[in-house]
Amino acid sequence: MAQSDKAWGVICAVIAGVSYGTNPLGGLIMYGEGLNPSSVVFYRFVLATVCFAVIMMMSKISFKVTFYELIHLAVLGLLFSASALTLFSSFLYMDAGLASTLFFIYPIFVALTMSALFHEKLTLTIAIAIIFTICGIALLYRGDGNGFSIKGALCVLASAISYCVYMVVINKSKILMSAVKMNFYMAIFCLLGVILFSFTAADHHILPLNTPVAFMGAIFLAIVPTIISLTFMVKAIKIIGSTPTSIIGALEPLTAVAIGVLLFNELFTIKMAIGISLILTGVLILIAGSELKEKAKQLLGNRTKLWRWRS
Repeated sequence: MAQSDKAWGVICAVIAGVSYGTNPLGGLIMYGEGLNPSSVVFYRFVLATVCFAVIMMMSKISFKVTFYELIHLAVLGLLFSASALTLFSSFLYMDAGLASTLFFIYPIFVALTMSALFHEKLTLTIAIAIIFTICGIALLYRGDGNGFSIKGALCVLASAISYCVYMVVINKSKILMSAVKMNFYMAIFCLLGVILFSFTAADHHILPLNTPVAFMGAIFLAIVPTIISLTFMVKAIKIIGSTPTSIIGALEPLTAVAIGVLLFNELFTIKMAIGISLILTGVLILIAGSELKEKAKQLLGNRTKLWRWRS
């Protein structure tokens, strides 16, 4: 893989992580207008589906898919809807910042799944990066807000597991199509998952968008943490793989902290600064370790060729 391709993969992963980190902002805005998790996720994907369709038509991308592709896209869409529903549900039981922080145990699940099921080597670099990012994320929680909740934590755990499986399926699928087309069909199946969930209880019924603020919140969720995040995440996974993308995705809680400090004048403490530094260090270790490993392979290969030539 060319160095420029790796750099682009890392950039895509960073954009995906940062944009996905704005989920709590849009979700809490809509909760403030009286909507429930089913409604928030439903309107998010309704608008996202329309946007993806418009982009496909403007780019003249075919809507045709094979049965094999449709099955895989259905699985991905239902997994993502499960992850979104459980994550937004956790905001009802615990502080959104803490829930978003706890959500990022998923890189551990991704790394362990890839290692256990697909024999992907769990390198020392990846292990160290995970340790740094997890420690950093833990320090970002300040202990205020709604506090810790077992029910909320179980929702986050379900969300993290669903998201882990989603990323692994993308990584191992043999579907060759544009990220926009893939996300269009995934969004459709996300909607199907949300609609089915809405019939499980009266509290889960989809409510109407009854205020301009709620509508703006839905537009924000559809564009930033959905269209932008999903498009760049698919690209990142295809270029650098599930595990590096998931670890770089730990930039999401950094986004939550930045939003709080810059938009809501939240306190920026030394503890938070240390946490951010640890996360960035973990990401840099991952990137630098990958680069050094590749250069070592190239150097070893060149030496082997030189030795054979001399022989």
